[in-house]
Amino acid sequence: MAGNQQRRGAGAKKAGKFAGKGSAAGSGGHGKRGLRGRGPTPRAEDRPYHKAYKDKQRAAQGGRPASRQGGSGQGSRAGSKPAGPEWVVGRNPVLEALHAGLPVTTAYVAEGAEHDSRLREILSYAADHNMPMLQTTRGELDRMTGGAVHQGVAIRLPEYDYAGVQDLIAAGTEAPHGGLVVALDKVTDPRNLGAIIRSAAAFGAQGVLIPSRRSASMTAAAWKSSAGAAARIPVAMASNLNQALTTLGKAGYTIVGLAGEADSDIAAAPGLDGPLVIVVGSEGEGLARLTRDNCDTLASIPITGVESLNASVAASIALYEVARARA
Repeated sequence: MAGNQQRRGAGAKKAGKFAGKGSAAGSGGHGKRGLRGRGPTPRAEDRPYHKAYKDKQRAAQGGRPASRQGGSGQGSRAGSKPAGPEWVVGRNPVLEALHAGLPVTTAYVAEGAEHDSRLREILSYAADHNMPMLQTTRGELDRMTGGAVHQGVAIRLPEYDYAGVQDLIAAGTEAPHGGLVVALDKVTDPRNLGAIIRSAAAFGAQGVLIPSRRSASMTAAAWKSSAGAAARIPVAMASNLNQALTTLGKAGYTIVGLAGEADSDIAAAPGLDGPLVIVVGSEGEGLARLTRDNCDTLASIPITGVESLNASVAASIALYEVARARA
């Protein structure tokens, strides 16, 4: 009845009905200090233990996010950490790596691994080349390779020993024309890096220069693409590419950057017969603005029908023109 609404306690019962059984009474404002916020929630990439934070840190160091990074095997199990660049996992990748002459510190085979033709060939290769082959449990091999799909076999490569810019300069002083270096700007494909190393060795360069960030590094894929040339020609890593180019310039090197829009043909670029640095950018973005500013001149490779060349192809053509000029 409407008159009962005025009865003492009627409102409290109604509130209790909607609040649910066991609802706590309010504090009357006495506990408002405990209700103060702690500020906005930090972004995922700013939280040290979040995956996005680790991906951001890895990207800042020139790597790839953990969800996309991997070795030269056939991938990794869902939710697991992929193999690092010092590992080659999987029967086909391991066999190809051995035939390509990659340096191997140790090979591992899991206990009970099925012996097919590929594994038998791997074991035979190890025996013929006195390569250490250790047997381990599948679980231990999972742990060592970060959960990668290894198919019961993996090989470990030694950590690459990068040279410094001064090492390249020192090697150039003993070269007939004063030194030849290929510098890479934002070339992130390790296969391109390996192919450029191979071309640099073929045309008599004293080394390849890469930055430590936003660049491919000497992974198993780069080793394989170099077809063994990485063991004969040094790869130098610089924390700042433009500072390294400045150092080379002060040492007497002419810095020539490859740019598709440049008016000068690479064959007519100045300084080809003296100490020289050829700077190659990525196929998509080309040379960065600061890198362009640190070049003495920009040169192009005349092409028709396509907008740009693959970085390794462009480097090979430029090195060929340098070899012609020096001959």
